[in-house]
Amino acid sequence: MENNSLYISPSPHIHGGDSISRNMYGVLIALIPAFLVSLYFFGLGSLIVTANSIIFCAFFEYVIAKYILKRKPTLYDGSAILTGALLAFNLPSNLPVWIIAIGALAAIGIGKMSFGGLGNNIFNPALTGRIFLLISFPAQMTTWPVPKAFPMTYVDAQTGATVLSQMKIMAKSGTAVDLPNYGNMLFGNMGGSLGEICAIALLLGFVYLLAKKIITWHIPVAILGTVFVFTGIMWLVNPVHYVNPIYHLLSGGLLLGAIFMATDYVTSPVTKKGMIIYGVGIGVLTTLIRLFGSYPEGMSFAIFIMNGVTPLINVFCKPKRFGGK
Repeated sequence: MENNSLYISPSPHIHGGDSISRNMYGVLIALIPAFLVSLYFFGLGSLIVTANSIIFCAFFEYVIAKYILKRKPTLYDGSAILTGALLAFNLPSNLPVWIIAIGALAAIGIGKMSFGGLGNNIFNPALTGRIFLLISFPAQMTTWPVPKAFPMTYVDAQTGATVLSQMKIMAKSGTAVDLPNYGNMLFGNMGGSLGEICAIALLLGFVYLLAKKIITWHIPVAILGTVFVFTGIMWLVNPVHYVNPIYHLLSGGLLLGAIFMATDYVTSPVTKKGMIIYGVGIGVLTTLIRLFGSYPEGMSFAIFIMNGVTPLINVFCKPKRFGGK
């Protein structure tokens, strides 16, 4: 007898092949070029910071999920690993291990699991950890090793000023400063967090994410375009105090934040119109903090603030329901 059974299941009935783990590991693959550059310039420090950040984030997620939230840990989706990698990319390559552990606990415990885990967090977990450490340990978080090809040092590395700190001096006093050329900024020969120094590597990751359709262009382009326009206006008005906008695009965590952190699915708007508004807001806040704030860098704070505004943007830019007016 022919089997004519009808099977009924909830939607979706057609699967596009997308998944949380695919997207998380896709972003990790896109981060590989920047990680390789950090190994070249920071050596052992880059490896220690990245490995410890990932291990601590995975450990805290497992412990909190299993023993506090009393549910099955979901380490295999790659979200804790990605949080650890992004947190490491926002840290100096000479940061002591115990401070990395505190940052991982803040990222996972405060930024992610306290809201119920992946999909429920309001703020980007890696940024939560980074801002927590920046406020709690400002001296350690702003001591930057000088990049050097194939170094094997860690805590005792020689330190120096970053491009953003030099730009802040120029903005406040109008004093001429010695900034690296565009070539050094493109290829990573400048001070900064271990994952933000090489613009070429980050742009390669951006191309990969676009090609795999893991992210869209709307948020990164809106952020970079806004920063370029506003810093360009300030430079044209007063070139003695402000540098040209290319330096802003290639320095600090602007590219890292715009490509890999502001585009986080959970904490960014769901519509394309909302993404543009969100990106412009991040760009404006970043520019204001960089030019007029106390901190040289404003990217982390800008994304963090706009994460909190995302629910309002989603309400404002809610798409029409099918058949609705």
